[in-house]
Amino acid sequence: MWKRGRFCVLFLFVKVPILLFSQQVGNTAEDSVSQGSTSQVETSVGGYGNMIYQNDLSNSQSLIDLERVVLFVGHRFNSTISFFSELEVEDAKVSGGEEGGEIAYEQAYVRFDLDRSHHLVAGLFLPRVGIMNEDHLPTSFNGNERTQVETWVLPSTWRELGIGYYGSLNSFPLSYGLALVNGLNSATFQHGSGIREGRFEGRNATAKNLALTGSVQWNQANVRGQISGYYGGTVGLSSEAADSLGLKGGAFGTPVLIGEADVQYETNGFRFRGLGAVISIPDAFDINRAYGNNTPNTEFGFYAEASYDVLRALCSETTQSLPFFLRWERLNLNASIPINGAPDPALDQSHLIGGICYFPDENVVVKADIRRLGTASGVRRSYLNLGIGFSF
Repeated sequence: MWKRGRFCVLFLFVKVPILLFSQQVGNTAEDSVSQGSTSQVETSVGGYGNMIYQNDLSNSQSLIDLERVVLFVGHRFNSTISFFSELEVEDAKVSGGEEGGEIAYEQAYVRFDLDRSHHLVAGLFLPRVGIMNEDHLPTSFNGNERTQVETWVLPSTWRELGIGYYGSLNSFPLSYGLALVNGLNSATFQHGSGIREGRFEGRNATAKNLALTGSVQWNQANVRGQISGYYGGTVGLSSEAADSLGLKGGAFGTPVLIGEADVQYETNGFRFRGLGAVISIPDAFDINRAYGNNTPNTEFGFYAEASYDVLRALCSETTQSLPFFLRWERLNLNASIPINGAPDPALDQSHLIGGICYFPDENVVVKADIRRLGTASGVRRSYLNLGIGFSF
């Protein structure tokens, strides 16, 4: 058997090209602006992106896509005021009259640092709900695809306009966040995509209905846990228009409620993360009567993932990384439905994802994974995913 040192030398200098996977995040331009503490005026440019090849093994179909490239521009006006922005292009290009592609701001907000532990934000930002909404760089999660739960149950990169307050306790490993943002639009809820299509994402959002979000995080040593919640209205119509449709208007009328909890643990190359979320739409019957979009009363999703960084375990001195991972996800976007809704067992899904990744640099990752989909309607499919991601 080779000794640990010989393995390190062979890997670091020969660098066998393996298609693979992990979870380490290097410094980015956003980190530089966020952590800066001097009064010097400075502008930083960075970004992230990924390309994916996906083969539907069950149907012998495949595609390759430059899924996204995001350009970050940040600016420190002084030691207490900063600006953050991200402009995203999806699917490489946008052409008139053709499906696919999108150009959109993922964030554009001003941050006011009250002190080292507390700050206010105002503008278009990502509320702290779940793990991946704020932390969605392709170098920060396992697998070529973002988790199914945090794509469909909790929409990833869910940004809205509003104000937020974030802080932490100096003598206790606890941080928290509160935000007031515009609400959702129940008229654009779509069957099969949960609340995802109800987001405004900064474009002509109705300000008559609002939402409150809150989170509490526990960070100590190699453990991080979070509980977060959302409560917001979905009808931005005038009182007369809402009444005519049989809906409750006002700031929090016809509400959506979200509860979420997650935990992350890491030690000696082993990493675990788990998340669970429930969405309640108590007035789904009224929404269906008004818009006929088959809105459910309840949605849920949860997942558990374990990974092990083989290279770090064998060679602790290396800056490269080689984790294997396995994740199981369960979600149901039709968990309970009102009497005027239609059940859809295809939305009751399980996903098993396994793969590997290789980080030749902490900001570059090459990934390979297989995802196995099963639904209550009897659908069984397998997908092979290969890709590369970066952040800077």
